[in-house]
Amino acid sequence: MKSTLTEYLRPARAEDVPALMALRTEAEEWLSSKGTDQWSDPETGTKAITKWRASIDEGRAWVVVDSDKVLGTVSRGPVDRDFWTDEDHPETAFHLYKLIVARQAAGRRLGARLVDWASRLAAMEGRDWVRIDTWRTNEGLHSYYERLGFRHVRTESPSHRLSGWLAQRPTTALSLPDSPLTVGPPHEGRSALIPPQHTPAD
Repeated sequence: MKSTLTEYLRPARAEDVPALMALRTEAEEWLSSKGTDQWSDPETGTKAITKWRASIDEGRAWVVVDSDKVLGTVSRGPVDRDFWTDEDHPETAFHLYKLIVARQAAGRRLGARLVDWASRLAAMEGRDWVRIDTWRTNEGLHSYYERLGFRHVRTESPSHRLSGWLAQRPTTALSLPDSPLTVGPPHEGRSALIPPQHTPAD
């Protein structure tokens, strides 16, 4: 990792949509090269753009930026009722979605730092868990999240979904506690945490 950290986190904006689409396309190609069928149906065109814009408009999408270049993104979302039930007490969790990091940023541990940011924010909101659902067959991704401290809860297999490997991590668990992502350019001296513009209903 660089000795001087220049990347920072900010809410995604409408003008970030092309960069977000590029991140998604790069991720699709990289996953294909690794032999996984995750995202093998490319998310392109008007539908994909509309989904990104909705996430941005609702204050749910964030980007990591360095020198005005988008290097990563993460979103939070409402409870996915295909997977999580009332018995899971969904109100106790931050539901993390669409964690994508540019290949050129490999080595900065942005994925781990984004999850840590979500953990800190969730704790600030009084939540206990960060939860994810991932592609059921992507064992490499499962291992990645387990290395970050996630524990497999169960696997759900609804016929209309290919995701469903469910895992969670306590908000108290941080992978890189000494390398928090700054919200806003570091030279502005902003806090490492600010609340989202809108909190989705649980």
